[in-house]
Amino acid sequence: MTDLDPARFRQAMGRLVQGVSVLTTHCEGHDHAMTADTVTSVSLEPLLVLACVETESRFHDAVLECGLWGVNVLAADQRPLSEWFATRGRPLHGQLDRAPFRRGEETGVALLEGALMHLEVRTTDAHPAGDHVIVVGEVLSLDIPDTVGPALVHYRGRYGSIA
Repeated sequence: MTDLDPARFRQAMGRLVQGVSVLTTHCEGHDHAMTADTVTSVSLEPLLVLACVETESRFHDAVLECGLWGVNVLAADQRPLSEWFATRGRPLHGQLDRAPFRRGEETGVALLEGALMHLEVRTTDAHPAGDHVIVVGEVLSLDIPDTVGPALVHYRGRYGSIA
């Protein structure tokens, strides 16, 4: 039997191919964003999704306080945005300066241009889970562009794409 330790667990979970998203929220006049590879549909009736958010992140506090958030599923050519929004300690002010976006009509959160799809979400529940919180939300709007290219994915600790 193999030892159960965080590094080995991370290696094992890296064998799951994950789509890469950027979550956004707008709270007290500030935009917050984070890269996420754990976004999942939960229910079709009502439309629910979940995201896992690290409790130590600024995004955690903002999304729990404001309760509105966006999901931006990234295209393969948006890897630099994924890397930027995964950077710990990046400045809060101006963090969206390098990411063209528009404001969602339902929530006012940033929806990134060029993403494969967008969701606007209202938090319905939050469940503490170790060093993360599982945030569940009702989908308020969705946007699927007419044209779609390859998706950005994460596998075995590396970025890739899938058409």
